[in-house]
Amino acid sequence: MRSLVLIGHGSHLNGESAGAVYRYAELLRERGLYDEVVEGYWKEEPSLRQVLRTVRSTDVTVIPMFISEGYFTETVIPRELGLGHQGPVPPEGVGRVLGGKTVRYTLPYGVHPAMSDVILARAREALPDLNPEDTALIVLGHGTTRNQNSNRVVYENAGRLRESGHFAEVHALFLDEDPRVGTWPEAVKASRVVVVPFFASEGWHTLETIPEDMGLTGQVTEFADTPNAPQTVYYAAPVGTHPDVAEVVLQLAQEARGASGAGGDEDRTHAQAWEAFLALARRGTRIGEALITPQAGMFELRHALDEGRHAADLQTLVTVEGLRDHTRRDEGGHHRPVHTLRNLPRGWRAILTEAELPRAVHNLYPAVVEESYAHHTHNLRATPWPTTARRQTGIYTKVIRATPEQVEEVARDVCSRCLKTRLWAGERLGSTVFSGVPGAIPCAEACTLLVAEVREEVSGKRGQTGHGHDH
Repeated sequence: MRSLVLIGHGSHLNGESAGAVYRYAELLRERGLYDEVVEGYWKEEPSLRQVLRTVRSTDVTVIPMFISEGYFTETVIPRELGLGHQGPVPPEGVGRVLGGKTVRYTLPYGVHPAMSDVILARAREALPDLNPEDTALIVLGHGTTRNQNSNRVVYENAGRLRESGHFAEVHALFLDEDPRVGTWPEAVKASRVVVVPFFASEGWHTLETIPEDMGLTGQVTEFADTPNAPQTVYYAAPVGTHPDVAEVVLQLAQEARGASGAGGDEDRTHAQAWEAFLALARRGTRIGEALITPQAGMFELRHALDEGRHAADLQTLVTVEGLRDHTRRDEGGHHRPVHTLRNLPRGWRAILTEAELPRAVHNLYPAVVEESYAHHTHNLRATPWPTTARRQTGIYTKVIRATPEQVEEVARDVCSRCLKTRLWAGERLGSTVFSGVPGAIPCAEACTLLVAEVREEVSGKRGQTGHGHDH
């Protein structure tokens, strides 16, 4: 048995941020090469602190779904996973045994040499008849003066594609460092130019910044006033959204330190938690705001406040993904990064098999079954706020300066809207969902939303910009 974990950044503010990781997880599940594919996030759930608890296998490979090495892949993710590693990740990855699980942590997918093939595929989509006689390629990176690894992968891909002979010339240009994208007219001599953004997803930069800096008017732009005019620029989609990235991820996983086809065993604690929960579900149960009812060999899930409403009055969802996507926003259309906030939308019902139920409940309430069972069996260890605060790095280091009063002030706003009981703040929870109490859910550690809000409080910015900045 083997588990594959895809790690994304996520967002407290924007539900689209996690979309690419969800899509790749779905593609990889369809391949069937791993017993399960699980997503984890820095700014959403399941969090990096929870995600290893949610996997079924004792053999786990973790892939950071980032386009380059940097702060998140070298500092944040290893720290939050408890890998005991900081700094550059070696080519073969990092291997650790954590809580009885063999965990392999790899480089981000964007640095794999196979990404050159993905860049070429994007270029051919934008210009099917490209040829080395008259076509130049621009590999366009974000760049930063803070981390030299960010530009290295762009230069390496440009070098490989230059040697491939597919283009008359190949240039590496950047948004935030030299050579900048705005210098392309002086740098490129070919009459046809393909621009491939080396970005993980569509977003503000690919949709607005790059076209503006280059003077593009669409996917194809004719230039009659450049030094080497006439020139035609063909603008490709970002590499990170190409389906072939799934193959790159699989290659990374296969090359990871100590990877073997034999796999591991089923994690016994995880299995016990879900066996206990399924026993409850077969009799009908509630978890949080969701009501689960057995129906003729299937299961119906709906909002508990919709109990008794006729099925015809509710929108029927028939896939795990459909339920996930529908419940990631509240009734006002706002993103729900913390799923245990009391804002699960109403007006739907999902009809699923018993085999689908665990993943559906996991999507509704990530890690709640595992952590509730651990607390129910007296095996959940809480992490006090001072410990969480001391662990923070980067822009969040300042939360260590927060007074108890400031933390409580933020918690009154954030945590009062949540179903969970704050074990990390010393609160006691005598029952759990396994005791038949739907809202009795433990919170072992302050979530990243609370950490972010405490940072805003310490900075004196809280309340000035909505719910803070989503760094």
